[in-house]
Amino acid sequence: MGDEKTVNEKNELWEWTKALLIAVALAAIIRYFVFTPIVVDGYSMTPTLHDGDKMIVNKLGKPDRFDIVVFHAPEHKDYIKRVIGLPGDKVEYRDDILYINGKAYDEPYLEKSKQEIFDGPLTEDFTLEVVPEGEVFVMGDNRRSSKDSRHIGTISMKEIIGDTSVVFWPLQDIRMVK
Repeated sequence: MGDEKTVNEKNELWEWTKALLIAVALAAIIRYFVFTPIVVDGYSMTPTLHDGDKMIVNKLGKPDRFDIVVFHAPEHKDYIKRVIGLPGDKVEYRDDILYINGKAYDEPYLEKSKQEIFDGPLTEDFTLEVVPEGEVFVMGDNRRSSKDSRHIGTISMKEIIGDTSVVFWPLQDIRMVK
């Protein structure tokens, strides 16, 4: 009877060990291939995002216009910015209005910042004739204090880690961002 109890205890321990190993493996797979956390570092996405916000990055899918993405920047650092131009687009700013392929676009995420500016436009005028194939043009929402595609050039789709829209920390600021 003692031998049977020892065998049962060993089987139960083995079952718990297998369950724990499977759970750890699944968590690692999900984090590596599907979702990963990121901390916002800096003020280039203010007022949409704040320094220290913790977000979930979705590694699945392809970024679309106006998505907020995380990417490997040329400075060997990860940046978080908004996709403005897609491959083949002509991107232009005139009189603080975004034009893509000649069509004006509203940017509701900039309205608060535009209302607070009294000494010129939020976004200086510029023109990018074409976003190269396989790349995107990105900008921070804090247009006056953002190191983005206006400075570092377009970003290869291969450098994009994923898109993000969920702030999960700090708790009082849990929200979906657009």
